[in-house]
Amino acid sequence: MANRSDPLATYNAKRDFARTAEPAGTLAAGNGNAFVVQKHDATRLHWDFRIELDGVLKSWAVTRGPSLDPAEKRLAVRTEDHPMSYAAFEGTIPADEYGGGTVMLWDRGTWAPIKGKSASDIDKGHLHFVLDGDRMKGEWLLIRLKPRGREKRENWLLRKLDDAHAGGADELVETALTSIDTGRTMQEIADGKKPARARAASRKAVRPKAQDVQLATLSDAVPPGNGWLHEMKYDGYRALIATGGNGPRVYTRSGLDWTDRFPAIAAAMAAIDTPALIDGEIVAMKDGKPDFSTLQDAISNGGGEMILFAFDLLAAGGDDLRALPLVERKQRLQALLPAGDARIQYAEHVLGAGEKLFDAMCAEGLEGIVSKRADAPYRAGRGKSWLKVKCVRRQEFVVVGWLPSSSKGRGFRSLLLGLNEDGRLRYAGKVGTGFNAATQDMLLAKLGRLTRKTAPLDVPRAAARGVQWVTPKLVAEIAFAEFTAEQVVRHASFIALRDDKSAKDVGPEPTAAVADAPAARITSRERVIFPGDGITKGQLADYYAAVAGLALPWLADRPISLVRCPQGRAKQCFFQKHDAGSFGEQVHQVDIREKDGGHEPYLYVTDAAGMLACVQMGTIEFHGWGARVADVERPDRLVFDLDPDEGLDFGDVKKAAEHLKSVLADMGLTSFAMLSGGKGVHVVVPLRAEAEWPEVKSFADRFARALATAEPDRFTANMSKAKRKGRIFIDWLRNQRGSTAVLPYVVRARPGAPVAAPVAWSELKDIDTPARWTLGDAAELIERANGRILKGWGIADQLLPPI
Repeated sequence: MANRSDPLATYNAKRDFARTAEPAGTLAAGNGNAFVVQKHDATRLHWDFRIELDGVLKSWAVTRGPSLDPAEKRLAVRTEDHPMSYAAFEGTIPADEYGGGTVMLWDRGTWAPIKGKSASDIDKGHLHFVLDGDRMKGEWLLIRLKPRGREKRENWLLRKLDDAHAGGADELVETALTSIDTGRTMQEIADGKKPARARAASRKAVRPKAQDVQLATLSDAVPPGNGWLHEMKYDGYRALIATGGNGPRVYTRSGLDWTDRFPAIAAAMAAIDTPALIDGEIVAMKDGKPDFSTLQDAISNGGGEMILFAFDLLAAGGDDLRALPLVERKQRLQALLPAGDARIQYAEHVLGAGEKLFDAMCAEGLEGIVSKRADAPYRAGRGKSWLKVKCVRRQEFVVVGWLPSSSKGRGFRSLLLGLNEDGRLRYAGKVGTGFNAATQDMLLAKLGRLTRKTAPLDVPRAAARGVQWVTPKLVAEIAFAEFTAEQVVRHASFIALRDDKSAKDVGPEPTAAVADAPAARITSRERVIFPGDGITKGQLADYYAAVAGLALPWLADRPISLVRCPQGRAKQCFFQKHDAGSFGEQVHQVDIREKDGGHEPYLYVTDAAGMLACVQMGTIEFHGWGARVADVERPDRLVFDLDPDEGLDFGDVKKAAEHLKSVLADMGLTSFAMLSGGKGVHVVVPLRAEAEWPEVKSFADRFARALATAEPDRFTANMSKAKRKGRIFIDWLRNQRGSTAVLPYVVRARPGAPVAAPVAWSELKDIDTPARWTLGDAAELIERANGRILKGWGIADQLLPPI
C-alpha cells in the first residue's frame, strides 16, 4: 500500500506518464463522496471499484465484476490508491505499461456509509455502504479476508445486500456492455473510435395521445393458477406517460395533462428515444413504503421526490400494442425503460403464487395486490382480467357534509359521505379519524366555499342532526373495514382528497368472484405420446397451461412452425407452418409473402388458449420466426444454435457458448443462454426491430464465419456433416427470413420430454446436460422465472453493430 505521507506514491511509481494517457497522481482537496467503476481488460478482465475518501480513490479489482445477487460473494483485491482525476479516465493503456489494456467508464455515482457507520470502518476491514450510481444501487458490503501464509495482497469480498435493488447474478456484468460516458463498447474504445452521435430522428416522431385506461375489479380472494401474474398494488396517482414529439407528457387516468405536477418524472422519461405510451402509478415513499399523503405533499411542494412504477405498455414506435398478451407488453416495456434512473422503476411481478405475495404485502402494511391475466389484451374500462385484492378496503367517496366539533382545537367531528348509485347520490356513512390539524384546516377552507342549506341526498334523521351541508364536489379516499347491512362504512379513516377524479364518477366499486380462465378442451388425455416415459397428452397440455405465462412473451404474435406428432413422438412427426383451417378460431393466420410472390397463411397464437388448441391437434414443439406478425420483415432477435459433432461433449458446447457471449459483448451486444433441450445451447441476442432480414442474415453469416476462420479446429459455419467432424457448427441459418428456432419453455419431442430452458450465464458451467429440465419440472421453471437468477433474461434494447 501507499505510504501515509503520500498516498499516491505507489500509483505514480508504477506508471510512465510519458507513455500512458492516465492522469498523474496529485492529492485532491476536500473529502467528497463519489464512486466510479472502470471495466478493465488487462492481464485478465476485471472491474475496478473505487470510492472517494480523503482526497483519493480507494480501489479494489473485482474479479468477475459486481453481482446483484446477495448470495454471490465476489473477490475484490485491494490495489493502490488512485487520484480523483482517474475517475474520468477511459481509454487504452499501452500493452507494456502497468495495467496495459482497455479501460471503460462502467459506472459512477455517489456513496455513503449506512447510518450509524463510518468511512473509517475501512481500516477495520468492514465497510457497509450505500451506492447511488447509474448501475450499482442500494446497500453493499466490503469485507477484508484474513491473509493466507505469506500473501501480501489484501483480499476482500464485495457483496450486494438484499434490498429492492438486488437481482440476478448476471444482471449487471452480462447486460451492461457500454460506457456510461461515451456509449462505446470495449472494442470501440480499443479501436479509438470516437463516440457516436445519438440518433435524434425518433425523438421527432409523433407522441401518442392519451387513451382510456384499463381498471381492476375488486375481488375478495386471490385468483388461483399460473394463468395470472400478480403485482404490488401501489398507493399513488395512476398515470399515462406519452413520449416522443417535443418531450414527454404525463396524463391522469381521465386524460388531464398533469406534466407540470410531475416534472421529475417527465424529465426522466425524456431518456426514451421513441414514441411510446406507458401505463403506471406515480408514488412517493414514506418509511420505505408508498404513501399517498406524502405524494400529495410532494406535489404541493413543486414535485418533490417521486417514483413511477411502470406496469404496462400500450404503444411503442408507432405500433398499437394493446392487443398483445400482457406478458409480452411487459417484456417490451422492461426493454424500453431507461436504466439507472431511480425515478423510473419497472413494476415486477410473479407468475402464480399470488396468495404468498398477498400475504407478504399485508404483513408489510401495504395496500394489496393486482392480479392480471397473463395472456390478456389491454382493454379500457373495468373488467375481470385485472382484479385487485386489498388488505384493507379503500375507495373514493363524495363529501356531502360535515359535523362541527365541540372540542377545542378540532375543526370538525366527522365528514359525511355519499356514493352515486342508480342515478342518484346515496348516503354511505361518516368518517371521523385520519385527520391532523393541518388536514382539518385545509378541508374546512375547501368546505366553506361549498356550503349549502339543504342536504344534497337523503340521510337518516339521526345522522343528519347538526350537519353543515356542502355541494357534492370534493372526492375523498377512505379506508374502512367493510360495508354494514345498511351499506354504510364501518371503521372508516380519511386518507386524502383526490382531485384527479370527478365527484359524478364516484360510485360503489364493482366486485368479481374469483374464477380461473376456462380450461381448453383436450380430448384423449390418457393417450401416451412419449412411449417409454409414460407421458400423456393430458400431461403435455397441463404443462403448457402452467407455463403459458412464461412462454407467451417469446411465442405469442410470432409466425410459428409446429412439430405435430398426432400418434405420439415415436410415430410420424412433421412440421406444419401453414393453416388449412383445422385449428379453430383460437389459432390465427397471417398472410406472408413467399419467394414466388404469392402469399401463404402462416400460423400464430396470442394466448394460452391458442397454445392448447395446437396441443389438442397433436403439437409437441413450437418453433418461431425471428420477427413478429406486426412486422415480419424486421426481426427482433438473433439466435446462434451451437450444434456439436457426435464426438464432442456438453462441456465443449458450454465453453463455446461462453466464447460467443464474450465476442458479442466486445461488439456491444448482450446475449442470453438457453438450453436447447436437444444437443446444444442457443445463444440468443435480442434486437430492436429496426434492421430488415438481409442485414440481419448478413451479420449472422459474417459473425459465424469470422469465428470459424479464427478457430477452424473448434468451429464451423458450414452445415455439412462432413465439415463438422470434431467441431461445433454455429448454426446462423436460423437468422434468415422464414427460418425458425425452438422457443423458450417449449417441450421437445425427445425421450424424457426435455424443455428448452433459459439459464443464467453464471449457472451454465454447473449444468451437465442440455436436457436439464423436463415437462415434469413446471413448478421449478416457474419458481426460477420468478426468482433472481433469471431476472431480466432475454431483455435488451440494442441495435446491430457494424461488422
